[in-house]
Amino acid sequence: MQINVTGHHIEITKSLRQYIEEKFSKLERHFDQINNVHVILNVQKMQQKAEAKLHLAGGEVFATSEHTDMYTAIDSLIDKLDRQVIKHKEKQIKH
Repeated sequence: MQINVTGHHIEITKSLRQYIEEKFSKLERHFDQINNVHVILNVQKMQQKAEAKLHLAGGEVFATSEHTDMYTAIDSLIDKLDRQVIKHKEKQIKH
């Protein structure tokens, strides 16, 4: 799985990149056919925003999350993506 991280008004530090990679590796445990991930981190005044688009075998999944803390926004984003990835996987199994 290839992870691209882009920052708008925020510097992508080594620790932030490691945190993102660690969290996305958990998604891979549920569904191993994740090809590409594009993560965009954005800071607007006091609001931290994290969004991601996952390219999966058989489709795409998109989620976004906002919080005052970037790490919390990333955690929330992963939770949302996790639920969507599981739904996607269940749909593929039914077909």
